[in-house]
Amino acid sequence: MTANDLSVSGILLAAGAARRMGPDGYHKLLAEFDGVPLVKRIALRLLAADLSSAVVVIGHRSGAIRAALQGVPIDRVLNETFELGMASSLVCGLKAGAIMSADGVLIALADMPAIETEHLDMLIEGFRQHGGQAVIRATSDGRRGNPAILPRSLYGQLLTLEGDEGARAVIQRAGVPVVGIEIGEAAHLDVDTQQAVVEAGGRLTI
Repeated sequence: MTANDLSVSGILLAAGAARRMGPDGYHKLLAEFDGVPLVKRIALRLLAADLSSAVVVIGHRSGAIRAALQGVPIDRVLNETFELGMASSLVCGLKAGAIMSADGVLIALADMPAIETEHLDMLIEGFRQHGGQAVIRATSDGRRGNPAILPRSLYGQLLTLEGDEGARAVIQRAGVPVVGIEIGEAAHLDVDTQQAVVEAGGRLTI
């Protein structure tokens, strides 16, 4: 197998309760950017990337999220225990479909509106250049951000995560090289609050 043959699957995390959005009932992933719900915007960018397969993990307001994803050919995985924290969503995603059969898994957060398909492909290319033996993570001015790709050798550790632990916890104790790929401010721009949604160019909907 050559480096170009290494496969990368994708998990889009979209299950969280968005508690920092306040009491008004708005969901950040349903906010519209250029007229498109954020969760759909990011899902389409994953599908356009050079991934072997992709799933989106849903939980909070799953009905509305499913509606926002109507017509998007990405597998949906319902995390019924999403309130336990991000770890449960990671485990759900990793166990879904063909995700674990890939040489690496790209973990993306659905609340990052500036992430482009080009950024994802840069990470995938970096993973292949390092022979599938390194963690590849997006950086901005050298500061670690998201998304990240973890090699198959770390899947077992991902499956043991609990509570609010995310991939960062595994990366910190990985014991494999961690390579940063510079993608600019997109690596840090997320929208956890109503103000953040508006400042990033989004429109609150439901």
